[in-house]
Amino acid sequence: MIHNNNISIKQTEDGSHTLYNKELDETYHSSHGAIQEAIHVFIKNGIDSIFSKEISVLEVGFGTGLNAILTHDYAKRYNKKISYTGLESFPLPKEIINKLNYRSEIPDFDLAIFNKIHKSIWNQNNIIDSHFGLNKINKTLQEFITEDKYDIIYYDAFGPRAQKEMWEKYLFEKLFKMLNIGGKFVTYCAMGQFKRDLKSCGFVVECVPGPPGKREMTIGFKN
Repeated sequence: MIHNNNISIKQTEDGSHTLYNKELDETYHSSHGAIQEAIHVFIKNGIDSIFSKEISVLEVGFGTGLNAILTHDYAKRYNKKISYTGLESFPLPKEIINKLNYRSEIPDFDLAIFNKIHKSIWNQNNIIDSHFGLNKINKTLQEFITEDKYDIIYYDAFGPRAQKEMWEKYLFEKLFKMLNIGGKFVTYCAMGQFKRDLKSCGFVVECVPGPPGKREMTIGFKN
């Protein structure tokens, strides 16, 4: 369980909020810009290149729900139907979520949808609207077992310095099996050993320019 005294709100360089976890000494997003990082990594270099009308998403690290609301906005804009599963072992208290400034920093931000995402019941399927179904799972990736397959995986765990256990090779073997053929894995991380581990798990690895403040990010494909 995350306690409020371990979490504080920080403003990033693009004006949007992120959270700082005192216990891990780590922020939830880039200090250079939370929203612009999420859009760059998970939307522009992630779901935007999947051309199906129906897309299944697995997010590892649901956190503030930023990637979820941006993905909902994407689905609505392009008339997609998204089935979204978000793993989060430490759900954030609502009093912290309510203080985030996404409503003033995301164009056309839908506060009602954002609230519905956060009020949805954990560990069951929720219909947010005609474009977006959500299943928030209160488990670690290590605990998570499913027969479902996904078209894209957002890997948004804390970095290797803060949570080394989230960057073990066996987890990427597990995720590779969860991907559909033709699916992709996207993350902000571009460490050399991590990319070598992805390749040894079967991913075709591509490095592309990262968001502001990062030279590269990583995409893994399952061909």
